[in-house]
Amino acid sequence: MTLGEAISSTWRDRFAPSPTGPLHLGHAFSALTIWEAVQRENGQFLLRIDDIDTGRSRDHYVTGIFDDLAWLGVEWPTPVMRQSDRRPRYATALQTLIDLGICYPCSCSRRDIQTALSAPHHRPESFLHNVTEIYPGTCRSRSIEDAGPDDTIRLDMRKAIEKLGGENAVGKISYRDIGAQHAGTHFLNVRQLLYAHGDIVLARRDIKTSYHLSVVVDDRDMAVSHVSRGEDLFGSTQIHRLLQTLLDIAPPIWNHHRLIKDEAGHRLAKRDKARSLCELRQSGYSPDWVRKRLGLL
Repeated sequence: MTLGEAISSTWRDRFAPSPTGPLHLGHAFSALTIWEAVQRENGQFLLRIDDIDTGRSRDHYVTGIFDDLAWLGVEWPTPVMRQSDRRPRYATALQTLIDLGICYPCSCSRRDIQTALSAPHHRPESFLHNVTEIYPGTCRSRSIEDAGPDDTIRLDMRKAIEKLGGENAVGKISYRDIGAQHAGTHFLNVRQLLYAHGDIVLARRDIKTSYHLSVVVDDRDMAVSHVSRGEDLFGSTQIHRLLQTLLDIAPPIWNHHRLIKDEAGHRLAKRDKARSLCELRQSGYSPDWVRKRLGLL
């Protein structure tokens, strides 16, 4: 697809796990939510492997993803898109943003950022009550021509807003969500972009891209019409909608669904060693048990 090409009229949603651990019930809920929607709408379930983090991604987890989804009864077209194969696509999108004059190189380490944030004179305004860190702009005055191989590339959020016509114009950019908690039309919030997200990283020094940039490009190239994901990512939609506008990409419809939690009320996560689908399968549980556990029967 070319930049600006319209989103497909067919219901196309994608499940995009990272192969950094086994799938658990939270992943199953997302995958089955997508699967049921595309079945109902005569659409298409798309699978993508978000493996740009090559340091943590493992091929045996990719195999496990295929096995788990097949066990759940989900089908998808092949070949499956893998982010690790798509670096030239991300480089092209990054260059487009650089050419707009809204990017700069950053040499700050995490420790540098922490030190700057702890300085007495630094009191960044926070739009969200749980936002405690936002890049302080240490390298904002650097020119992109000075970028070196060990630099990250950041988006100058204020310049990006100005490029799109200023705060009033950006505040009129809308997107739609059909999730139960966020159903309706939403608009970009300049204060949130500036003070909750700030100058986001577009290209990490190690992988030369970022989650935000990659998913926007991938969803465009896959011609997805809908993006279903956990409601913990609802805030990221502000960034993605902004990048889509800068890159002249038509937005999908989002569906931020509820999260699956453990007995203590905590969101299931790989890092917490949530019980995997593979373990459930090997223990004799059935796909119908999974659906019942998730409230899908």
